[in-house]
Amino acid sequence: MIKKATTEDAEVLAGLAVQMWTDHDPKELAEEFHELVRNDETACFIEWAEKEPIAFAQCQLRHDYVEGTDSSPVGYLEGIFVSGPYRRKGYASALLAECEKWAKEKGCTEFASDCELDNEDSLRFHLSLGFEEANRIICFRKAI
Repeated sequence: MIKKATTEDAEVLAGLAVQMWTDHDPKELAEEFHELVRNDETACFIEWAEKEPIAFAQCQLRHDYVEGTDSSPVGYLEGIFVSGPYRRKGYASALLAECEKWAKEKGCTEFASDCELDNEDSLRFHLSLGFEEANRIICFRKAI
C-alpha cells in the first residue's frame, strides 16, 4: 500500500533514505523530511508491506531549467529507494507512478530525474520506466 507521507512519517522516511544516502545523518534527514512533507511543492510517498515501510520516493516541482525539458514547473524525482528483499517486484514503478500523478495534479506536463554517471542500476531503472536520456555532464569545482 502506498501512502503519501505526512510529518508523522519523517522518521520512517529518514530510516529508508539513510539506506540510500549512507553519508547522511538519520536525525538530520528526519528534520529535512519533516519540512519537505509540509511543503506544497514537494511530495514523499511510502510503500508499506503489512505494517513495514519498504520503499519511498521523493519528488518536487522544479521551476528552474531542467535539462532536456521545455516547460516549467517540471516534476522531478529527487530520490527513490526500495529495500533489498522487495526489489524487482514493481514497487519502484508504483511509487514513480504516484510521483507522476502528483506532478500532473500540480500542472506539470513533464517529469525528470537524474543519476550519477557511474550508477548503471539507476540508469537501467530510469530507461525501463520510460525516461529518455537528455544529457550527460561532469561537474567541476575548485577551492579558491
